[in-house]
Amino acid sequence: MAENASALQLLLTGDPALLAIVRLSLAVSLSAVACAALLGIPLGALLALTRFPGRGAVIVTVNAMMGLPPVMVGLALYLALSRSGPLGSWGLLFTPLAMVAAQTVLVLPIIAALTRQTIEDLWLEYRDELAAMNVGVMGRIGTLVWDARFSLVTAVLAGFGRAAAEVGAVIIVGGNIDGFTRVMTTAIALETSKGSLPLAVGLGVILLAIIIIINTVAWTVRRAGERMSG
Repeated sequence: MAENASALQLLLTGDPALLAIVRLSLAVSLSAVACAALLGIPLGALLALTRFPGRGAVIVTVNAMMGLPPVMVGLALYLALSRSGPLGSWGLLFTPLAMVAAQTVLVLPIIAALTRQTIEDLWLEYRDELAAMNVGVMGRIGTLVWDARFSLVTAVLAGFGRAAAEVGAVIIVGGNIDGFTRVMTTAIALETSKGSLPLAVGLGVILLAIIIIINTVAWTVRRAGERMSG
């Protein structure tokens, strides 16, 4: 009870250390999701609307990458960003940018795969009309992405949920440095291992609240889209 009370006190008083961790977590995850959406939505739409040799293999690969083990992504980026790696001269290892890159790699396949399925389903409905109007590939992508915007927002929010809950990759490439690369998930793991439960519980409550808010927004957006389409 005392530990829970201490965690509640940290939340109510706006503990600076707790707020700094939350701010960095949101900044990293939002940046990663933005990058993944900018790449994943066009990629998913292209896979849905174009036919080329090896397309099936690409789709299978993208779908398989949705289940990428975070520690493997972290290890691959660590090797690439370390001093002896091909990108070592960039000096990105153990920085927030490396954490953004790790989360982007994890979120990108989710957004791309969900976008492809959404656009492909919508294409079956619009195919005859767009073909009759002789709309090109880019025009088709623009039209279908706009029409599927509510479903795509849900896909992006699903990606944010994955990013916000990630710990394995970011702790490898970020190093969990206090005041610099420590985010909610890595701080929870560290504080729990140290037996310092108040901060871990406080961060856990905030992380849980963020996940609930994400799911609520996703459900609301989907319902709004269904009402508009209905």
